[in-house]
Amino acid sequence: MCDNDSIDDMNEFARRSSEVSRRQFGAITLGTGLAMLLPRLADAADVTESEVAIKTPDGTTDAYFVHPSSGKHPAVLIWPDIFGLRPAFRQMGKRLAESGYAVLVINPFYRTKKAPTSAEGANFQDPATREMLTALMASLTAETTVTDAKAFVPWLDRQKAVDKKKKMATTGYCMGGPFTLRTAAAFPDRIGAGASFHGGALVTDKPDSPHLLVPQMKAQYLFAIAENDDQRQPDVKDVLRDSFAKARLPAEIEVYAGTLHGWCPPGAQVYNHDQAEKAWSRMLALFKTALV
Repeated sequence: MCDNDSIDDMNEFARRSSEVSRRQFGAITLGTGLAMLLPRLADAADVTESEVAIKTPDGTTDAYFVHPSSGKHPAVLIWPDIFGLRPAFRQMGKRLAESGYAVLVINPFYRTKKAPTSAEGANFQDPATREMLTALMASLTAETTVTDAKAFVPWLDRQKAVDKKKKMATTGYCMGGPFTLRTAAAFPDRIGAGASFHGGALVTDKPDSPHLLVPQMKAQYLFAIAENDDQRQPDVKDVLRDSFAKARLPAEIEVYAGTLHGWCPPGAQVYNHDQAEKAWSRMLALFKTALV
């Protein structure tokens, strides 16, 4: 089972999401499509997209793979949030590929069902939706994350579009945040950069807390923390800073003012465009220096 800290994080997300006013919700979502939220970059590379299937010891994962149409490029493995592989994450993956990366966005819940694993417009505040999603999340463990990473990282390295001479990155959103740490620890010589956006349960009192894996890593990191997550657990950022400092690994750890848990994926009720763009730019800066 997934630890109770992760489930508590999502329940807290539901409560804090309700703090967004109706006016704020309308401004964020009314008449705003993904193309408008994530405009094409002026110097965007032409990309090739495909839906792929990746075998693991536990089954076959459905995933989205996108990369520049020519050449070899650093690889990025993206772990989605509790709502799973969906158009918003395909759009983010494509945008990252347009910046020069070979990007794999996976369905973390493939053991249970293929994507989409949540309905369009799913609302975590709805009791039935929340029960369904938390059950999906509870089916994942530290062990399943490592099992999957050990399938996804080698799969990426077998692709012609991936430059194996350059380090790989992994990013994660919400529940995916700690998955990046487990991936970086499982592949210390391969993962050169990690980024967690409003990650949940990064620091717990359990013996398998993700932050305890930092000494096993060689990756540089970005932690983009939601303001209301920091208000609830203000010590997390300090524990992370201490852990990375002791391991002598660079880590940019910042609380993003005015943000609510879940603020990065476009189309989310709590999406914060300006701060999401800032976090995106910091991720690209990290990749530029770390994926060499």
